[in-house]
Amino acid sequence: MLPIDLSGKRVFIAGVADDAGFGFAIAKACAEAGASICVGTWPPALNIFENLLERGKLEASLTLADGKRMAFERIYPLDAAFDTLEDAPTEIRENKRYRERGDFSIQGVAARLREDFGAQGLDAIVHSLANGPEVRKPLLETSRKGYLEAVGVSAYSNIALLRELGPQLRAGGAVISLTYMASERVIPGYGGGMSSAKAALESDTRTLAFEAGRQWGARVNTISAGPWASRAATAIGLIGRMIDYTRKHSPLTRELQATDVGQVAAFLSSPLAAAITGTVIYVDNGYHSMGMGVEQPPSPVTPTD
Repeated sequence: MLPIDLSGKRVFIAGVADDAGFGFAIAKACAEAGASICVGTWPPALNIFENLLERGKLEASLTLADGKRMAFERIYPLDAAFDTLEDAPTEIRENKRYRERGDFSIQGVAARLREDFGAQGLDAIVHSLANGPEVRKPLLETSRKGYLEAVGVSAYSNIALLRELGPQLRAGGAVISLTYMASERVIPGYGGGMSSAKAALESDTRTLAFEAGRQWGARVNTISAGPWASRAATAIGLIGRMIDYTRKHSPLTRELQATDVGQVAAFLSSPLAAAITGTVIYVDNGYHSMGMGVEQPPSPVTPTD
């Protein structure tokens, strides 16, 4: 037996606000393997998330295979659009959903983690963040502001997180982000600069793998997941069609599960992946390998003598 064992390790996941996305699935898979879980949540969604937890609305999702309940060691406010608190405009800092949360910047969450767990209290960092305010617009109609915001939140924030949290990683630390096939192929309807952001994220993964590997001995990888109907993905508008099309034209026609991504992330966080870095790992039932759609179901193979 070769188990994924994350006992005694701590994973920080940026971008968990409910139980429907890949971030939550990664948290649960890592918890199943024995890790302690801390998360960073966007302040406007944090109150709702805390209420769901307090009222027991997520109990079924939090139940692990052994019947125990996954508990979040810490839940921090995090708005990855801001490297420092001073970067946030006054209207954001004074907004009622932000002002009582303290320092919600990337630098702020890094300081809280260091205060709570010491100089080197992390074993894995997961970037499960993406936002494109104009994602429904074709690229040609995307404004400069919308484009830069998509790249800033969805790609640059991974650099900023690693810069601040990299020194807190213990030996053998792992950094994982989430990307999508639109980084390398045209996905009509996935606009607003999000395809560019994912391409940047993948390019940065390779460079960061070199830099973080040499500086802290950390491994940096990204998971290219198939489309998934998370609450955030509904902003795309055509997510149902994307899922249906991908399933019909993939080598494996099984339905993609969030747990598929969670388990791969747990593996990448473990010593079993000690030699894997700078890589895009596809978790999409093989869709990325296809060069042509399937016009009709393939005929069954007839054995020959």
